Amino acid sequence: MTQTARLYGGSLYDLAAEEQLTDTVMEQMTQIRGIFKDTPDYLRLLGEPSIPKEERTKLIEDAFGNQAERYLVNFIKLLCERNLLGDYAGCCEEFTRRYNADHNIAEAVVTSAVTLSDSQMEALTARLEKLSGKKVSLIQKKDASVVAGLRVEIEGKQLDGTVQSRLSGISRKLNEIIV
Repeated sequence: MTQTARLYGGSLYDLAAEEQLTDTVMEQMTQIRGIFKDTPDYLRLLGEPSIPKEERTKLIEDAFGNQAERYLVNFIKLLCERNLLGDYAGCCEEFTRRYNADHNIAEAVVTSAVTLSDSQMEALTARLEKLSGKKVSLIQKKDASVVAGLRVEIEGKQLDGTVQSRLSGISRKLNEIIV
Protein backbone atom coordinates (compact mmCIF):
# COMPACT_ATOMS: atom_id res chain seq x y z
CA MET A 1 0.00 0.00 0.00
CA THR A 2 1.40 3.38 -0.95
CA GLN A 3 1.78 6.31 1.40
CA THR A 4 -0.76 8.16 -0.77
CA ALA A 5 -3.34 5.39 -0.33
CA ARG A 6 -2.70 5.33 3.41
CA LEU A 7 -3.16 9.10 3.64
CA TYR A 8 -6.28 9.31 1.45
CA GLY A 9 -7.93 6.19 2.87
CA GLY A 10 -7.24 7.37 6.41
CA SER A 11 -8.65 10.83 5.64
CA LEU A 12 -11.83 9.32 4.25
CA TYR A 13 -12.12 7.15 7.35
CA ASP A 14 -11.72 10.19 9.63
CA LEU A 15 -14.46 12.03 7.75
CA ALA A 16 -16.80 9.01 7.77
CA ALA A 17 -16.18 8.51 11.51
CA GLU A 18 -16.90 12.18 12.21
CA GLU A 19 -20.17 11.91 10.30
CA GLN A 20 -20.99 8.47 11.81
CA LEU A 21 -21.03 6.87 8.36
CA THR A 22 -18.25 4.29 8.69
CA ASP A 23 -20.53 1.27 8.26
CA THR A 24 -22.23 2.70 5.17
CA VAL A 25 -19.01 3.90 3.53
CA MET A 26 -17.25 0.62 4.33
CA GLU A 27 -19.97 -1.42 2.63
CA GLN A 28 -20.18 0.86 -0.40
CA MET A 29 -16.38 1.10 -0.81
CA THR A 30 -16.21 -2.68 -0.92
CA GLN A 31 -18.97 -2.86 -3.52
CA ILE A 32 -17.34 -0.22 -5.71
CA ARG A 33 -13.96 -1.94 -5.38
CA GLY A 34 -15.65 -5.09 -6.69
CA ILE A 35 -17.10 -3.15 -9.62
CA PHE A 36 -13.66 -1.73 -10.46
CA LYS A 37 -12.13 -5.22 -10.21
CA ASP A 38 -14.83 -6.80 -12.39
CA THR A 39 -14.71 -4.04 -15.03
CA PRO A 40 -11.06 -3.02 -15.47
CA ASP A 41 -11.93 -1.29 -18.76
CA TYR A 42 -14.14 1.15 -16.84
CA LEU A 43 -11.30 1.92 -14.46
CA ARG A 44 -8.91 2.45 -17.40
CA LEU A 45 -11.46 4.78 -18.99
CA LEU A 46 -11.64 6.84 -15.79
CA GLY A 47 -7.87 7.15 -15.84
CA GLU A 48 -7.54 7.94 -19.55
CA PRO A 49 -5.64 11.24 -19.82
CA SER A 50 -7.03 12.00 -23.29
CA ILE A 51 -10.54 12.31 -21.81
CA PRO A 52 -11.06 15.63 -20.01
CA LYS A 53 -11.28 15.32 -16.22
CA GLU A 54 -14.75 16.88 -16.23
CA GLU A 55 -16.04 14.06 -18.45
CA ARG A 56 -14.40 11.40 -16.31
CA THR A 57 -15.84 12.83 -13.09
CA LYS A 58 -19.24 13.03 -14.80
CA LEU A 59 -18.96 9.29 -15.53
CA ILE A 60 -18.38 8.71 -11.81
CA GLU A 61 -21.34 10.92 -10.90
CA ASP A 62 -23.57 9.11 -13.42
CA ALA A 63 -22.52 5.68 -12.15
CA PHE A 64 -22.51 6.25 -8.39
CA GLY A 65 -24.04 9.68 -7.67
CA ASN A 66 -27.52 8.44 -6.74
CA GLN A 67 -26.42 5.14 -5.21
CA ALA A 68 -23.43 5.84 -2.97
CA GLU A 69 -22.80 8.11 -0.02
CA ARG A 70 -21.95 11.63 -1.26
CA TYR A 71 -18.60 11.69 0.59
CA LEU A 72 -17.56 8.48 -1.15
CA VAL A 73 -18.61 9.71 -4.60
CA ASN A 74 -16.67 12.93 -4.07
CA PHE A 75 -13.71 10.93 -2.80
CA ILE A 76 -13.62 8.83 -5.99
CA LYS A 77 -13.96 12.00 -8.08
CA LEU A 78 -11.02 13.52 -6.17
CA LEU A 79 -8.88 10.45 -6.87
CA CYS A 80 -9.88 10.67 -10.53
CA GLU A 81 -9.05 14.39 -10.78
CA ARG A 82 -5.63 13.79 -9.23
CA ASN A 83 -4.95 10.69 -11.37
CA LEU A 84 -4.86 8.49 -8.27
CA LEU A 85 -7.60 5.95 -9.05
CA GLY A 86 -4.90 3.28 -9.16
CA ASP A 87 -4.60 3.80 -5.39
CA TYR A 88 -8.30 3.13 -4.74
CA ALA A 89 -7.68 -0.47 -3.61
CA GLY A 90 -5.01 0.74 -1.18
CA CYS A 91 -7.39 3.42 0.12
CA CYS A 92 -9.95 0.67 0.73
CA GLU A 93 -7.36 -1.40 2.60
CA GLU A 94 -6.45 1.54 4.85
CA PHE A 95 -10.12 2.37 5.48
CA THR A 96 -10.77 -1.30 6.34
CA ARG A 97 -7.71 -1.45 8.61
CA ARG A 98 -8.88 1.59 10.56
CA TYR A 99 -12.48 0.35 10.63
CA ASN A 100 -11.41 -3.05 11.96
CA ALA A 101 -9.20 -1.47 14.63
CA ASP A 102 -12.02 0.78 15.84
CA HIS A 103 -14.57 -2.05 15.85
CA ASN A 104 -12.33 -4.74 17.43
CA ILE A 105 -12.41 -6.89 14.29
CA ALA A 106 -9.62 -9.25 13.29
CA GLU A 107 -9.36 -10.22 9.65
CA ALA A 108 -8.46 -13.85 9.08
CA VAL A 109 -7.67 -15.75 5.90
CA VAL A 110 -8.39 -19.46 5.82
CA THR A 111 -6.83 -21.55 3.06
CA SER A 112 -8.11 -25.03 2.28
CA ALA A 113 -8.03 -27.47 -0.62
CA VAL A 114 -11.82 -27.36 -0.96
CA THR A 115 -14.51 -24.78 -0.33
CA LEU A 116 -15.71 -24.90 3.26
CA SER A 117 -19.43 -25.19 3.96
CA ASP A 118 -21.30 -22.39 5.69
CA SER A 119 -21.48 -24.41 8.90
CA GLN A 120 -17.71 -25.07 8.79
CA MET A 121 -17.04 -21.37 8.23
CA GLU A 122 -19.32 -20.46 11.15
CA ALA A 123 -17.63 -22.99 13.44
CA LEU A 124 -14.17 -21.77 12.44
CA THR A 125 -15.20 -18.14 12.92
CA ALA A 126 -16.55 -18.91 16.39
CA ARG A 127 -13.34 -20.75 17.34
CA LEU A 128 -11.12 -17.91 16.07
CA GLU A 129 -13.25 -15.33 17.90
CA LYS A 130 -12.80 -17.30 21.11
CA LEU A 131 -9.01 -17.51 20.54
CA SER A 132 -8.52 -13.86 19.56
CA GLY A 133 -11.13 -12.22 21.79
CA LYS A 134 -12.26 -10.21 18.76
CA LYS A 135 -14.99 -10.38 16.17
CA VAL A 136 -13.49 -12.19 13.17
CA SER A 137 -13.99 -11.36 9.51
CA LEU A 138 -13.10 -14.58 7.69
CA ILE A 139 -11.90 -14.67 4.08
CA GLN A 140 -11.72 -18.05 2.38
CA LYS A 141 -9.14 -19.07 -0.23
CA LYS A 142 -8.75 -22.34 -2.06
CA ASP A 143 -5.36 -23.91 -2.76
CA ALA A 144 -5.17 -27.54 -3.88
CA SER A 145 -1.53 -27.75 -2.75
CA VAL A 146 -2.57 -27.81 0.92
CA VAL A 147 -3.93 -31.33 0.20
CA ALA A 148 -6.16 -31.41 3.29
CA GLY A 149 -6.64 -29.48 6.49
CA LEU A 150 -6.62 -25.72 7.01
CA ARG A 151 -4.12 -22.88 7.16
CA VAL A 152 -5.34 -19.77 8.97
CA GLU A 153 -3.60 -16.41 9.08
CA ILE A 154 -4.86 -13.99 11.72
CA GLU A 155 -3.21 -10.86 13.10
CA GLY A 156 0.21 -11.78 11.75
CA LYS A 157 0.07 -15.34 13.11
CA GLN A 158 -0.22 -18.48 11.06
CA LEU A 159 -2.02 -21.56 12.32
CA ASP A 160 -1.11 -24.39 9.96
CA GLY A 161 -3.01 -27.66 10.25
CA THR A 162 -2.52 -28.76 6.64
CA VAL A 163 -1.30 -32.14 5.49
CA GLN A 164 1.23 -30.26 3.37
CA SER A 165 2.72 -28.69 6.52
CA ARG A 166 2.78 -32.00 8.37
CA LEU A 167 4.50 -33.75 5.45
CA SER A 168 7.08 -30.95 5.26
CA GLY A 169 7.74 -31.35 8.99
CA ILE A 170 8.21 -35.11 8.66
CA SER A 171 10.51 -34.59 5.68
CA ARG A 172 12.65 -32.10 7.65
CA LYS A 173 12.92 -34.53 10.58
CA LEU A 174 13.92 -37.38 8.27
CA ASN A 175 16.58 -35.21 6.63
CA GLU A 176 17.96 -34.26 10.06
CA ILE A 177 18.19 -37.95 11.02
CA ILE A 178 19.83 -38.97 7.75
CA VAL A 179 22.33 -36.11 7.71
